[in-house]
Amino acid sequence: MTSQKVREQFLNFFKSKEHKIVQSAPMVMKNDPTLMFTNAGMNQFKEFFLGNSVVRSKRVTDTQKCLRVSGKHNDLEEVGKDTYHHTMFEMLGNWSFGDYFKKEAIQWAWELLTEVYGIDKDSLYVSVFEGSDDADNLKMDQEAYDLWKAIVPEDRIIMGNKKDNFWEMGDQGPCGPCSEIHVDIRSKEEKSKVSGASLVNQDHPLVVEIWNLVFMQYNRKANGQLEDLPNKHIDTGMGFERLCMVLQDVQSNYDTDVFTPLIREIETITNAKYGKEEDVDIAIRVIADHVRAVAFSIADGQLPSNTGAGYVIRRILRRAIRYGFTFLNINKPFIYRLVKVLGESMGKAFPELKQQYQLIENVIKEEENSFLSTLEQGLILLDSVIKTSKDKTIDGSKAFELYDTFGFPIDLTALILEEKGYELDVDGFEKALKAQKDRSRAASETSKEDWTILSEDAEQEFIGYDSLEANVKLVKYRKVTSKKDGDQYQLVFNLTPFYAEGGGQVGDKGYLEATNGDVTYITDTKKENNEIVHFSENLPKDVSGTFKASVDKKQRWRTASNHTATHLLHQALREVLGNHVEQKGSAVHSKYLRFDFSHFSKLTVEELRAVENFVNARIEGQLPLEENRNIAIKDAMAEGAMALFGEKYGDTVRTVRFGQSIELCGGTHVKNTGDIWHFKITSEGAVAAGIRRIEAITSDAVKDFYFKNNRALFEIRDLLNNTKEPVKAVVALQDENIQLKKQVESLLKDKAKGLKTDLLNELTTVNGVKFLAKKVDIDAGGIKDLSFEIGSNKQDLFLLLASEKDGKAILSCYISKELAFERNLNAGTIVRELGKYIQGGGGGQPFFATAGGKNPAGIPEALEAVKAYLK
Repeated sequence: MTSQKVREQFLNFFKSKEHKIVQSAPMVMKNDPTLMFTNAGMNQFKEFFLGNSVVRSKRVTDTQKCLRVSGKHNDLEEVGKDTYHHTMFEMLGNWSFGDYFKKEAIQWAWELLTEVYGIDKDSLYVSVFEGSDDADNLKMDQEAYDLWKAIVPEDRIIMGNKKDNFWEMGDQGPCGPCSEIHVDIRSKEEKSKVSGASLVNQDHPLVVEIWNLVFMQYNRKANGQLEDLPNKHIDTGMGFERLCMVLQDVQSNYDTDVFTPLIREIETITNAKYGKEEDVDIAIRVIADHVRAVAFSIADGQLPSNTGAGYVIRRILRRAIRYGFTFLNINKPFIYRLVKVLGESMGKAFPELKQQYQLIENVIKEEENSFLSTLEQGLILLDSVIKTSKDKTIDGSKAFELYDTFGFPIDLTALILEEKGYELDVDGFEKALKAQKDRSRAASETSKEDWTILSEDAEQEFIGYDSLEANVKLVKYRKVTSKKDGDQYQLVFNLTPFYAEGGGQVGDKGYLEATNGDVTYITDTKKENNEIVHFSENLPKDVSGTFKASVDKKQRWRTASNHTATHLLHQALREVLGNHVEQKGSAVHSKYLRFDFSHFSKLTVEELRAVENFVNARIEGQLPLEENRNIAIKDAMAEGAMALFGEKYGDTVRTVRFGQSIELCGGTHVKNTGDIWHFKITSEGAVAAGIRRIEAITSDAVKDFYFKNNRALFEIRDLLNNTKEPVKAVVALQDENIQLKKQVESLLKDKAKGLKTDLLNELTTVNGVKFLAKKVDIDAGGIKDLSFEIGSNKQDLFLLLASEKDGKAILSCYISKELAFERNLNAGTIVRELGKYIQGGGGGQPFFATAGGKNPAGIPEALEAVKAYLK
């Protein structure tokens, strides 16, 4: 049975049980501060489990694309080493929101597996929660046990502990016991020797969990206590890849048609053969798995980057690259070539892969080129560390510096050391890594109290499209404490005019006014699990009272102007550049707007002018807002509405139209484009391969922009003796300046040549290091050029050059890269410490850094103090 058929049969089975088939949510999470990525099928339904939204379909089913590489659910380091863990995977699921419960969930799971899919009943085992004697003091799930006993022999029912058979959303929230279904796909001979029951949950590659049926019946409070949920729910998740393994009668997920097209393509590209060598097999599995995770993430709008979710995606891709580099001997980009095959095999179920093909391919190729360059540099630095090692153990702190500063993978470091007969000080590396993680964790640590419930309103109403003021009542509130923001309060009202951050638009600010005149300021508004949450540094004195909620009108108007401008900008870019342009992200603030879009070259001056003119023509045309707040998504798309990749849309949507521009959008907008006044692009540049970014301003910000420019023009004319042709006068000055610069440069070169010769002659040797600390009469730029020129001629060089200009002191430290690693020296650290002598500070890279200060008199002390670093 093909994987496509497996997926279709699952969905159709539950459709026959009156379930509604829903689309997979994006893999990159939005409106949920607790998660970076969708890591379980239930994530998109949290609002229903929490009771924040009215349930419109009590039974639903889907296949959800998931990613598990961070936090509690982290399988990354297992991926490739075994045959059943993955980063990105599909989770087939069925849900009941206060409708059916354990009986139907268990009976239907058994019916689907044994009757529809035809899995041998004798190969299946089930587990039931055995209860706990800890603080929760939970009883055994007798109901589930009795239901299973009527279906399977008792010797196939396994009692599971809290770790395996009690599912929790997190430290707080809905939870409950669960029943897992495991399958034993070993040979008859192996089964006769060892019972499958003894291998359940023992990480056996051929006795694996296939389906988890979660019975949500409790709520975990902040103090750890459990309380009954008002409604009981079903949440199930079945591993699609593992199911395909069982139904296709193979003993590895990677031998299914989910992965075999990718593996064949890797073999073709690399000339490696799968199934011959374990190291090569692991590398091929890693690459086949990881390209899926990266491709789906990019399709959902998450590009690789240095922070947050983007860092996780970059880390996954780099793990794949280094496995290819190390075990398949590939030192050029190749993973991007797998994107086409992936789109062909999974594009029917997930059309975004085909629609975003070119972007995904370009981004991956650029990342491969970048990281391969990093690997090359890291290999040189690691070699210098090995050469200067006094014994066969390499200091873990140096390995950590390679990892942290240069991004050189620690497992690759360990592998190279092993090949060369050296050992890595693993404890030292882990200590340095733990210290870094502890600092990061402490900086982001947050604690949340339980919600204090004042009213049981089922669904909050947003009225901010029509009104910026309203009389509201608090529904619930809680205190949140973080190291970054201190104490804050989160407030939820029965209705609100405040727009919650979303769709790139910032959340509203404003205030609450009590009947006695007390004011509580709202500093931000965000959405969490479909609730609009208002942030305040203080809690209103009378939480049971009625408040007048008022949005900051000026900020809202400016933000709305910028949001409408992004729609017009999107239309303009498609008109000027072509229909290949698609929005890839936006940030709409009150002061400016930022718009990311797909395009493969820098915009020319003429193109930028054409885009500006297009937008301003629509502003001058005074196009009215045409809004439809409740239209079927299929009808909206038929009207030509633009939908964004990576966004989750419901059956009904809101459309916003200005003339020919029509988009699906939940943001706030002006009533007429004339309200924007004017649109001005302030910058355009690249974000990633195939992604450009425009920043622009509108309304008051444009007026300020032109006012400042006009004032600057008058000042320039005044400096040029009020000439009527300031441009010609400036050009003349530029020509004159160029000639003078050439003369100065010639003189400086002659001076630098003489200074370079003098400095080379003054170098001394201290503990095997070529050393010089000296004050020179050139600026910071000249010092840098001079340092690197001398460094290109001399190895093992340590320079500290100082200068004085305009009453300020400058210290610049240059250390040969190899020397920095050998002696554990860091130029950035050194200049920061020496900065105290000149009453200043600075920093930079380990091999070159600069400090500035206001006390030139301290230069001699700094020059003397630096000698201590070589003793």
